[in-house]
Amino acid sequence: MKKIVVASLNPIKSAAVMSGFQCMFPEEDFKIVAIDVDSGVEDQPLSDRIAQLGAQNRAQSAKQALPVGDYWVGLEGGCDYLDEEMIAFAWIVVLADGLEGSSRTAHFRLPGEVKRLVESGIELGEADDRVFGRENSKQKSGAVGLLTGDVITRKSLYEQAVILALIPFKNPGLY
Repeated sequence: MKKIVVASLNPIKSAAVMSGFQCMFPEEDFKIVAIDVDSGVEDQPLSDRIAQLGAQNRAQSAKQALPVGDYWVGLEGGCDYLDEEMIAFAWIVVLADGLEGSSRTAHFRLPGEVKRLVESGIELGEADDRVFGRENSKQKSGAVGLLTGDVITRKSLYEQAVILALIPFKNPGLY
């Protein structure tokens, strides 16, 4: 059984990682070990590059904290601007055996009130809870689930990026 160290205690992130790995490597058995590590960036990254750096830092920190494993995965949600609109997305970084894979989820526009709250210094999950009258939505379907009526959930959004981040591991001779 291969051990995947996920640099987050959020069960939605662990579920997305497990699902992505199972899709890419259906013949393998995996065990998730979730740990809490610092991203080294602000709690709510407000640029694509900072969110990417946060995911990279989390994967590296997870590997340092628990060096006995097969894969280390960092996930970091972020917001940025596209023209005047605020968008949300996440970065995934996977480390193992001298290889690294990374990918970003699709992005989606945030409503004006959520944007205003995030700009005031509130994390996206908290902003969503306030605007939508929810509690702990970031450990459920997330902003994307709230906005799509769960047609796309945080888990399904992250799962595709996990799969894409695993391409170098599926094709190690090419990377």
